[in-house]
Amino acid sequence: MICTGANQRNVQAVSDEVGLRLKQHGELPLSLEGYNQAEWILADYGDFLIHVFSPKARQYYDLERLWRSAKAIAIPPE
Repeated sequence: MICTGANQRNVQAVSDEVGLRLKQHGELPLSLEGYNQAEWILADYGDFLIHVFSPKARQYYDLERLWRSAKAIAIPPE
């Protein structure tokens, strides 16, 4: 999953919420990187990776370019 927060606090809040919801389903991250700097938080759940970027970092790293041939999956709202 690749997403963007508006600022550092929002990047952390998005990461916290995703982590909380996955924990409710029994999923815990294998590792979590970049939380304190909040420019690019990477949560590794094994088969599932979560990238939460600041707008500047998302534009710079452009992960969509690297994954352009991957299938996009829409996440329905709850």
